Amino acid sequence: MTHHILLEIGLEEMPAHIVSPSQQQLAERTKDFLQKNHLSFGEVQAFSTPRRLAVLIREVADKQEDEKVIAKGPAKRIAMNENGEWTKAAQGFVRGQGMTTEDIFFKDIKGAEYVHVEKFVPGKTAMEVLKGLNEVITAMTFPVSMHWADYTFKYIRPIHWIVALMDNQIIPFSVLDIQTGNQSRGHRFLGHEVTIDHALNYEEALKGEYVIADETERKKMIVSQIHAIASENNWVVDIDADLLEEVANLIEYPTAFYGNFDAQYLTIPKEVLITSMRDHQRYFYVKDQQDQLLPYFISVRNGNSQFIENVAKGNEKVLVARLDDAMFFYNEDKNLTINSCVERLKQVTFHEKIGSMYEKMQRVQRASQVIGEKVGLSAEEMADLDRAAQIYKFDLVTNMVDEFPELQGIMGEKYALLQGEKPAVAQAIREHYMPTSSDGELPESSVGTVLAIADKLDSIFSLFAAGLIPTGSNDPFALRRQAFGVIRMIVDKNWSFQLRTIFSEIISSLPSTDTNLLEKYQERQEDILGFMKGRIRQLLSNKQLRYDTMDAALGSTQQDVLTIIDTAQTLEKHLSDSVFKSTIESVSRILNLAIKANEEDANVGEKPIHTDLFEKPSEWALYEKFKELEEAFPTLSTEEKFHALTALRPTIDTFFDENMVMADDAAIRSNRLAMLAAISQLVLSFANVKDLVVK
Repeated sequence: MTHHILLEIGLEEMPAHIVSPSQQQLAERTKDFLQKNHLSFGEVQAFSTPRRLAVLIREVADKQEDEKVIAKGPAKRIAMNENGEWTKAAQGFVRGQGMTTEDIFFKDIKGAEYVHVEKFVPGKTAMEVLKGLNEVITAMTFPVSMHWADYTFKYIRPIHWIVALMDNQIIPFSVLDIQTGNQSRGHRFLGHEVTIDHALNYEEALKGEYVIADETERKKMIVSQIHAIASENNWVVDIDADLLEEVANLIEYPTAFYGNFDAQYLTIPKEVLITSMRDHQRYFYVKDQQDQLLPYFISVRNGNSQFIENVAKGNEKVLVARLDDAMFFYNEDKNLTINSCVERLKQVTFHEKIGSMYEKMQRVQRASQVIGEKVGLSAEEMADLDRAAQIYKFDLVTNMVDEFPELQGIMGEKYALLQGEKPAVAQAIREHYMPTSSDGELPESSVGTVLAIADKLDSIFSLFAAGLIPTGSNDPFALRRQAFGVIRMIVDKNWSFQLRTIFSEIISSLPSTDTNLLEKYQERQEDILGFMKGRIRQLLSNKQLRYDTMDAALGSTQQDVLTIIDTAQTLEKHLSDSVFKSTIESVSRILNLAIKANEEDANVGEKPIHTDLFEKPSEWALYEKFKELEEAFPTLSTEEKFHALTALRPTIDTFFDENMVMADDAAIRSNRLAMLAAISQLVLSFANVKDLVVK
C-alpha cells in the first residue's frame, strides 16, 4: 500500500526571483528527508506561486522497511573478566540494546574481538515519519530572510498556513504557532479559502479559486495568450525566457492584454524603449514583420479578464510617464559634448581607496596599448583603441544612464555616433562592459575586446591593491566574474596572452605619480596571477576535466593562457595511453629529485653541466636527448611536447638504472643533480606532471 503526500507552505508574497529556486529547494529537501528516513517514494512534483511553495510526492511507502541492525559493543577483553564472566560493561551494552548477554557474538576487527548483537528494528509507519516534515520547512534557506511578530525564527516571508496531507488525512505538526491542516487559500482578490480533500486534488482545487499552482502551466498560458494577441494583430513578439519566468512568478492567474503608446516615442533609441518596457515594467515589446519596434506592448495581469480595458489604460499611463522622462533625458543629453562629460568624470569616484573614474580611464588607456600591441592589433585598430580608451566611460554622467544604469555603454555608443566618433570607437565603448555574466555575450570586435580586457584587469589590479580581495563567497565587486570574462575573451579570440609578462608591462606603463598604488600593484602581482589561474581552472572545470590534469597544467611555469588550457586538454586526452603511467612516473622521478636538490642549493638549476664528469654512456645519452629537446621545445605544440617526453622515458629509465644520482663523489653528485634540475625546468615549462594521479 502506498500514499500520496502533499505539503504546502502558505506565505506572504515572495520576490519573483526567489520563487523558482525555493520551489526546487523544497522538492530536494523533501526527497532528502524521505530518503534519510528510509521511506520509498515515486514521482515528486513541485508547485509554486508568489504566495505558496508546495510539493506532491506520489506513492510513498506505507511504512519503513523493517531492519536487522548489528550493534557493536566493547572489546572482548573489557566485556569478559578472567573467569569468562560477563562484565558490567557487557551487561550494560546489551541492556541498552534491549537484548540479553545470550545474544552476544564476537567479530574480529583489526586483530581484536568485539562484542556484537543483532537486533530487529521494526519500521515506523509513514504517518509517524511524516510528522517530522516540519524539519523540512524550518531547514529552508534564502538569500534574504525576515522575522515577524515576537519570533526569532526567520524566513523569506511570514508563514500564514501549512497544508500537510497523507492522502486525505492531515499530518499533524506545527511551525511556530501555525498548525497544519487541509485549508489552503485561493487568489488574493478572486479566490477564497479552499479545502483540499485529497493530496491528488491539490491543483484542481486551487484552479477553482483562480490559482494556477504549476509554474510551467502558468508559463504555457502566458505564451499561448501572447501568441494569440500577436497573431490577431500580425505582430512579432520575442518572448524573453528570463522575463517570462519573472512574470510567471509575480502572478497566480495569468491574463495577457496589450496597450499602446504614442509613436513619437519611437524616435528614442530602441534600447531605451525596450529597457523601459521589459526591465522596468515587465512588459513584452512588440515588433512588425520587418523587425521594427511598434508602439505597443503586451503585459500580463494577475487575475481574470474582467475590466481588462481599465487595466490596460492604467499600464499605458505608467509607461508613458516613464517614456516622457526618457525622451526629455535623451534630448538633454544630445546637447552635451563628450569632452565635457570626460571632464566631469574627474568628480566621479571609481572607489574611495583608488581614485576617480577619470584616473581609471587614464590607466586603462595605457594598459590597452600594451595589450593591443601584444595581441597584434593593426595600426588603425590601435588608433581606434586609443580614442575609445580616452572617452569610454563618458556616458556615466549623462542623464539617460543616470536614469537607466543598465544602459551604460549602450548609450555611450549611441551618443558617440551622434557626435561623429568612428563606428569602431563607438562599438568598443558598448562592448567594453561585456561579458556581463559568467556565460554572457562576448565582444565581437578586437578593439572592443582589448578595451574590455584592459578595463577588467584594471579593476582587478586596483581593487586587489586596495585590499578588496574576494574571500569565500564574498565578491562584492564581481572580480571573479570579470576575471573569468577576461579568460573567456582571450580564448574566444585565440590570442597568445602571457599573463606575467603582460601584467609586468602594464604596471611599467603606468605613470609614476601615484607611487603608493604602483607599489601595491607590484606587491599583489603574484596574488593576481594566482587569481587569474583560478579562473582558468574554472573554465577547465566547465569542460569536465580531471582535477589532476588541471593541477598539472596550472602548476607549470607556462604563463600563456591558451597553452595552459591546451596542455590540460592534451594530458586529459592521453590518460588512457598504455605508456602514460610509465612516462609520468619516470619524469616525476626527475622532478622529485630536482625539488630535493633545490632545497639544498637554490641555484642548482643554473649550474653548468660538465660532460667531462660523466661516467657512463647513459649519462651522455640523457644529456644529448635533453639538449636536442631543449632546442626544439619552444617551437613544439603541446601535443608534440607530450610525445617528446614520452620518447624520452626509456633514456631516463636507463640513466636511473645505471647511475646512482647521490654518488659519494660530491662533484659527480652535484653534476648529475644539475642535469636533472635543468631537465626539470624544461618539463615544468610544459606541466607539473608529478601532480598527475597514475594508477
